[in-house]
Amino acid sequence: MAKESSDKDFLEFIVKALVDHPDDVKIDRKVDEMGVLLSLKVHPEDMGQIIGKEGSTARAIRNLVRIVGLKNHARVNLKIEEPAGGKTSGRKESTGEKGDLDNLNL
Repeated sequence: MAKESSDKDFLEFIVKALVDHPDDVKIDRKVDEMGVLLSLKVHPEDMGQIIGKEGSTARAIRNLVRIVGLKNHARVNLKIEEPAGGKTSGRKESTGEKGDLDNLNL
């Protein structure tokens, strides 16, 4: 049983060390014929720390989790779930600015 959840425990250890809100870290583990899928949810303020500059931190975490999976003879993938209201609020602001500029044209 410890082998099966070692990838989840490892991911939890790494993510909780990186974020400012470790109590909000949630990891779901699903196993199917394709392998293991770890779904990660963090506090919205911590998303930048998990993703990193140009996705470098997320890429590194995915590589480490895959290595742990290979050690246990399993294919492990990581899905980082975006919190509600993540990117869409920024897009609405930019379209609002464009609408203001259109109103200035005569």
